[in-house]
Amino acid sequence: MKETGLIVSDISDTQNPSGSHNRDKTQSTHSTGVADNGRWSTQRIAIYALFVALAMAASFIEFPIMPGVPWLKYDLSGIICLVAGFAFGPMAAFIVSVLSWIPHLFMNPWGAVMSIAVAVFLSVPAAMVYKRIRTRMGALAGILVGVVFGLIAAIGGNLLITPIYAHMTTAQVLKMVVPILLPFNLIKFAIHGVVTFIIYKPISNLLNR
Repeated sequence: MKETGLIVSDISDTQNPSGSHNRDKTQSTHSTGVADNGRWSTQRIAIYALFVALAMAASFIEFPIMPGVPWLKYDLSGIICLVAGFAFGPMAAFIVSVLSWIPHLFMNPWGAVMSIAVAVFLSVPAAMVYKRIRTRMGALAGILVGVVFGLIAAIGGNLLITPIYAHMTTAQVLKMVVPILLPFNLIKFAIHGVVTFIIYKPISNLLNR
């Protein structure tokens, strides 16, 4: 059974920051038709499908990142959800976060539900912040906001869902929050955030050409 991690540069122009801000906003509506402008072009659907496929594949590549808790495993799908959200907006983040975990619903439904919730709460708020502040600092702020919401979803999901299928009481799960669940998810989101911060702009520029 798959155990998820839930138990179980756009450098601002110092001479003209407002100009840089406006240029970044313009990038979100390039002629690719994939930005969140309400129009579902064929190319937009194809780009979203590519992100879903990448995130889906990444969700199956998992490995432990904390000594002593090998059942808590990390995968890279969250990075792809974040990049999709930064490149094309909150709707893209939501679609990729949900659809990429659909196969897991047939293998580990409770784990998949928690993974979907965490991916959505991480990537959608981050994308919403960056959509309003399309600068390097906006990206950083978005990632930090997403981490806060992602942690709430991860810890809350464990407390609500884990006792249903893991033969544990809520009190037992609660005892694991500080020594295990919180540090694991902080490490997980830190990796997501750092990698996304480094790669989101080159990928966004490439897709918006």
